[in-house]
Amino acid sequence: MNNLNNQTNLSREQIDSIMALYTSGQFDEAIKKIKELNEQYPNVPLLFNILGACYKAIGQIDGALKMFEIATKIKPDYAEAYFNLALVQHETSLVDSAILTYKKAIDINPDYSEANNNLGILYLNSKKFAEAIKHFQFAISSKSDFAEAYNNLGSVFQELGQIKNAIKNYRKAISLKPGYAQALNNLGISLQKIGDNNAAKLSYEMALENQPSNITAHYNLSQIKKYSENDPQIDYMKSLLNNNDLSKLDRSRLCFSLAKVNEDLNRDEEFFEFLREGNRLRKEDLNFSYQDSEQNYNPFIKNLFNRTFSNIEKIENISIDKNPIFILGMPRSGTTLVEQILSNHSKVYGGGELYNLTEILIPILQKSIQNKDYTLNENDILSVRKKYSEKLTLFNVDEHIISDKWPLNFRHIGFIFSAFPNAKIIHLKRDAKATCWSIYKHYFSDNANGWAYDFDDLIKFYDSYEDLMKYWHQLYPEKIYDLSYEDLTINQEQESRKLLEYCNLEWDDNCLNFHTNNRAVETASATQVRKKMYQGSSDVWKKYKQHLKPLVEHFGEN
Repeated sequence: MNNLNNQTNLSREQIDSIMALYTSGQFDEAIKKIKELNEQYPNVPLLFNILGACYKAIGQIDGALKMFEIATKIKPDYAEAYFNLALVQHETSLVDSAILTYKKAIDINPDYSEANNNLGILYLNSKKFAEAIKHFQFAISSKSDFAEAYNNLGSVFQELGQIKNAIKNYRKAISLKPGYAQALNNLGISLQKIGDNNAAKLSYEMALENQPSNITAHYNLSQIKKYSENDPQIDYMKSLLNNNDLSKLDRSRLCFSLAKVNEDLNRDEEFFEFLREGNRLRKEDLNFSYQDSEQNYNPFIKNLFNRTFSNIEKIENISIDKNPIFILGMPRSGTTLVEQILSNHSKVYGGGELYNLTEILIPILQKSIQNKDYTLNENDILSVRKKYSEKLTLFNVDEHIISDKWPLNFRHIGFIFSAFPNAKIIHLKRDAKATCWSIYKHYFSDNANGWAYDFDDLIKFYDSYEDLMKYWHQLYPEKIYDLSYEDLTINQEQESRKLLEYCNLEWDDNCLNFHTNNRAVETASATQVRKKMYQGSSDVWKKYKQHLKPLVEHFGEN
């Protein structure tokens, strides 16, 4: 809390006494003292700012918001009060309001590094990366030793797939703040993405040395570490699990970590005990209901595409600089492997898991639902083509073909062919039990896959996926390329040649050496795709057959 000059008639002793109560955590006493002073000095913005901070500290959020707002009304150039108001707005998910309020603080004080940093975080969370970079750089320019801003800047570059820049900024943050656990954990993630698992492991271990309770680092380390008996990390994770104050999210991550421990130690019962609990907690944390979230999606989409709406010639008149190849299917079905093969071709750039199409479609779908209008506007499709193409050009690469490996784009195939009539779509097919088992044992860091943590939900989602793919095949006959993951692992060259032929690409021997591709890989398959082709992964579920009865009963024994 900074003091203001020229506080009307308030003495230095009075201000200091309030600040002493606040900084020592005596918030109730500070509130009482401020209210007494307010009767004598009713229009002093500093008093309302401190009062807001006290209310925030004791959890009276509405009171905090009101006090900070009063402070800014009395003194419209009070940058610190705007900053404090934005903090509370951010914490209460009033994101748009927080952005505007941080901007007011920065307009008053352009060198307000903390406000620029926090505004950058909001833009990062909203995936507005250009704006995020700008504000993190503003924060650093006015406070060159701002380790947190360097760490956050690294996170933007990591999101953009610019891993070298991410690593550079994480290391800068760590040099400014040795032992900075969050930056060390983030550095480990980036190193893991480029396949340097030894350095990533060391970075996670250093994060835990400096912050032993960092559950994210425990989880990340567990995914690349092979455990042995009496590893001290095991007992420490178990002790963390006994903390009753742990959130469901952190408890879930710990359970997935301890499941991996027991998998390594071949303790099948304990493996499944932790796996079941981790999945249960994750579903509970997401408050997921299949009926509320997924039940009506397929009928809605089918209604949308049962009507003719587009003028292909007009759509194709919007020229595009980069041509997309869409790689899709169920998660954990081999999409990462296929992108690794394609991106080793001299004419293809691997874009990774792009959420661009989903983000562009959300307002279109919401409008259709709200209006109960199951027709697509031609202008919407023209907009999809234009906006998506603009997103691809942001990669700023020489290759004119960019792969988009977002598996759940299987839900958007109608939009893809409407906006890009000549698009190449590669649909990965893998054994249902192998796919569902691989999903169930995997913790997804984003919140998009709430159906993944319960066998019944998982089966329903898989069935809906198959139903929708059948519909797309009927609607677009012979346009979608089905590729069997199992066939690819058995007949690598033959299937790779057929794949390239479908994509209208000449044969490139580099596609057989996908494991040497040093591009950053964003998914859990990052380690696997740096090894030569592996056969038999679709049979691993059989080892745990007795624990997977719902899958076996639904999809059959073979």
